[in-house]
Amino acid sequence: MERILIIGAAGQIGSELTLELRKIYGNANVYATDVKDAELDIKESGPFQLLDVMDDKHLIHFVIRHKITQIYHLAAVLSGNAEKLPVQAWHINMDGLMNILEVAKLVEDVKKVFWPSSIAVFGSTTPRQLAPQVTYMEPSTVYGISKLAAERWCEYYSKRYHVDIRSLRYPGLISYKTEPGGGTTDWAIEIYFEAIKKRNYTCFVEAETLMPMMFMDDAIKATISLMEAERSNLSIHSAYNLSGLSMSPALVSMDIKRHVPDFTISYAPDFRQQIADSWPQSVDDRNFRRDIKWKPAFDLTRITDVMVAEIRKQIKASLT
Repeated sequence: MERILIIGAAGQIGSELTLELRKIYGNANVYATDVKDAELDIKESGPFQLLDVMDDKHLIHFVIRHKITQIYHLAAVLSGNAEKLPVQAWHINMDGLMNILEVAKLVEDVKKVFWPSSIAVFGSTTPRQLAPQVTYMEPSTVYGISKLAAERWCEYYSKRYHVDIRSLRYPGLISYKTEPGGGTTDWAIEIYFEAIKKRNYTCFVEAETLMPMMFMDDAIKATISLMEAERSNLSIHSAYNLSGLSMSPALVSMDIKRHVPDFTISYAPDFRQQIADSWPQSVDDRNFRRDIKWKPAFDLTRITDVMVAEIRKQIKASLT
């Protein structure tokens, strides 16, 4: 029987991944943890506990006591926030992962680990179109530097200690269920909420800034598919490229007008524009699609339809 630990279960990915894994493995077998409180659906559907991944002694005690077999380590300081506190972000992002890798190496019950990488590992020298799996990688942000260093540690532990750690280079993720967490792709969530609530949005990147994006449902499916795959089928032991579609604020705002005809958008680029410009506009994920037999289900039209409908439901529910 699998017993799964999710670290960062209150975050954007963790909150949705927790519920999906509980459907598959049973509520009691998926332990949700975070350094902050979680939503009621996380706490009421299965075990939830406060846990700090930086506390290595508490972490290994938790893993041993609950006979954990899989760990999803999702806790991190994201790109925008990391630039404000670079040393603290490096410390949290790197030391947290190293604690997980050591636990996986030392505790025999732990068979698999998932850790998310990001398109932030790429930089201005990476090809802008269809960034390859293996390419020039010179990230210019603290977040990207920490993700690239972590990828190398993951592959090292895989080869040196045979730790089965799996990873995806996530694009920007779009969801109506949780608030943005301080990333450079947050505009792709904010734009929908502001369109429905206020009929206008001021975007922090320029209109034609094209960025790789993915709807959260596709990201969750890709993550679980990777973790359920036989290790012998995997050709990448650092982090797979993952691609959904490429979106710009101008494209999204145009699509939103199908539902909100009077929606207007203005632009006030901040420091995140430079970060966005250093990332590729599209990513080549043929290695992942070949090894996992996976492809995304959501295009821009479907994403917009779901986001608008669900945000309107949220607003209506808050008024009753």
